[in-house]
Amino acid sequence: MTMPATIETPKPARAKLIRNAVRTTPPLNSKGLLEQLFAQLFSGLVYPQIWEDPLVDLQAMAIEPHHHIMTIASGGCNVMSYLTANPGKITAVDLNRAHVALTKTKIATANTLPDWAHFHKFWAIPNATENETLYERYVETSLDETTKKHWRGRDATGRRRLRYFSENLYHHGMLGRFIGLCHFMARRYGIRFEELLTAATHEEQTAYFETKLKPLMTKRLIRWLTSHPASLYGLGIPPAQYEALAASGGGNMTDVLTERLRKLCCDFDIEDNYFAWQAFGRRYGGNGANALPPYLQQHNFETIKSGAAKVSVFQNSVTDQLRSEPPASLDRLVLLDAQDWMDDKTLNDLWDAITIAAAPKARVIFRTAGAESILPGRVAPEILDQWNYQEERSVQLNKQDRSAIYGGFHIYELTANAKQ
Repeated sequence: MTMPATIETPKPARAKLIRNAVRTTPPLNSKGLLEQLFAQLFSGLVYPQIWEDPLVDLQAMAIEPHHHIMTIASGGCNVMSYLTANPGKITAVDLNRAHVALTKTKIATANTLPDWAHFHKFWAIPNATENETLYERYVETSLDETTKKHWRGRDATGRRRLRYFSENLYHHGMLGRFIGLCHFMARRYGIRFEELLTAATHEEQTAYFETKLKPLMTKRLIRWLTSHPASLYGLGIPPAQYEALAASGGGNMTDVLTERLRKLCCDFDIEDNYFAWQAFGRRYGGNGANALPPYLQQHNFETIKSGAAKVSVFQNSVTDQLRSEPPASLDRLVLLDAQDWMDDKTLNDLWDAITIAAAPKARVIFRTAGAESILPGRVAPEILDQWNYQEERSVQLNKQDRSAIYGGFHIYELTANAKQ
């Protein structure tokens, strides 16, 4: 398979793009300094696995075979999972070069590894030492030079990133390290997260939360840590999003996190929720029908393999990529939670570009830290009035999101007369 060309941006420009994406205040005040710190941390691998539920996305998008989807790449797993719906084309964009490399590699493995068993081992089985050999034998030759260089390069520890594939990929990146730190701190209080994974019923899941995790969140150290924005950088939450998240709970971040943790623990069957397995087990597991992301489930493998050529991956901002697309050519857009990071000018520039690129009946889906959509009162009425907010459907699907991190899920559809 010939990998699609990537927009290659010089390193200083890439760093500036990330800084601009997270900066909402001047750099010399306290919030600005926190934003600069976050931008520096965000320049490496953040999400080895994306934390938005693809089953919710697929329901919201209602993908048809002719659809062109654009999405922020992040860890690449949702890009891959969208292929199960057999769209016509997927354009994945990300400012983070590590996410671009990871997404390209997931596409390449689907196309080059011998079968589903090898594909599953590569992405789902920890400590599969032969994965480095699989990469070198089957995958590397299909990758572009930038991606090869990324994996052959060294991380902050001085060791080659290529080892991620033969260890446990999900222990790496900001999110992987953050989850590991949470496990370490919990054990200091005598709590082992892995115990939740043995729960056989919802009642046992709830009992574990009420007797173990809820009391843990009342500890003085935990409350002190969660009151500081930098403590949640490992979740990929910049200062601006931290404020929105705290505001959703009346300013008390610990209460907000406790409620989100309750949803993750109690609202879904553990054996079906791969997000819970990653949070509490740091791996995939369970025996339910949805115990793996859709792209890793065996019955989807041939569809993923045959559709891999439909994906193009670019290192670019969403707005700039939208400007490069033909008018009225985009059917679905997935923004993840990126708008929580944006100031009003950036938000309006984005939605102006979306509206120009949107095909008739196009849909935009995104998530927010708080429950409410952030667009009313911020995006200019002459732009936003061309979009219909599907509020009832958005609330319904948000309740089904197994990742349990976000306060709101939102669907906007281009109105019937917007392109007339």
